[in-house]
Amino acid sequence: MALKKFKPTTSSQRFKIISAFDDITTNTPERSLLEPKKRSGGRNNQGRMTMRYMGGGHKQKYRIIDFKREKEGIPAEVLTIEYDPNRSARIALVSYADGEKRYILAPTGIKVGQSIVSGKGASPDVGNALYLSEVPFGTLVHNIELRPGQGGKIARSAGSYAQLMSRDGKFAVLKFPSGETRMVLQTCKATIGTISNQDHNLEVSGKAGRSRWLGRRPRTRGVVMNPVDHPMGGGEGRASGGIPRSRKGLPAKGFKTRSKKKASGKYIIERRKK
Repeated sequence: MALKKFKPTTSSQRFKIISAFDDITTNTPERSLLEPKKRSGGRNNQGRMTMRYMGGGHKQKYRIIDFKREKEGIPAEVLTIEYDPNRSARIALVSYADGEKRYILAPTGIKVGQSIVSGKGASPDVGNALYLSEVPFGTLVHNIELRPGQGGKIARSAGSYAQLMSRDGKFAVLKFPSGETRMVLQTCKATIGTISNQDHNLEVSGKAGRSRWLGRRPRTRGVVMNPVDHPMGGGEGRASGGIPRSRKGLPAKGFKTRSKKKASGKYIIERRKK
């Protein structure tokens, strides 16, 4: 995925780096797979602001994505690679042999006209969805289920993946780029390959207005607030608050918030690196 730099003709163009969108094959989404997307602006049913820094943004429609890949044994042809405003990854429109169309997460290297399939006996090619019991060791996978039939939950954003390291009893051992190693049932599905648009983290918006287009309003730092508004507020002049913490007093910068009693903790073999 190529990136596009701009000549510094204006101050907002000077540092702007965005995707070249050269992998996109169409600008028109499939109408049957669109849903309206309502915006709350961070307000609840009483109209009161319960989430800060939300509001505005360009009008969007939600693309219905097939995370389950449940049409087993039916080959599908890739029709288009499309942009999705709701996620960092690209999506692919596929047409099954029975005529049904669905959106899937587009892996890196998938091409228009390529045939993909899911289920038992599928070959470990890019875009195919297999059970973890049939995935070869060392293979990079994405859109991984945590419970059989639940649909993919892990490794769904741009450039993400996991590597199948081994199998132990009824579990498969997956290693993630963060350094975490965890066990997932072998009866769960995963899709072969890495998620597309891996250069997404290198993009630079260049101006505040691009954040407003995404529905993100200006964020006020806790340090510049008053003591009544934030634990890090107050002080004379530009005095910074002591321990970095949230508005409710929860420490930041390394404080672990995951519950020690969480049921899924027993499946994590090695924690992610700091």
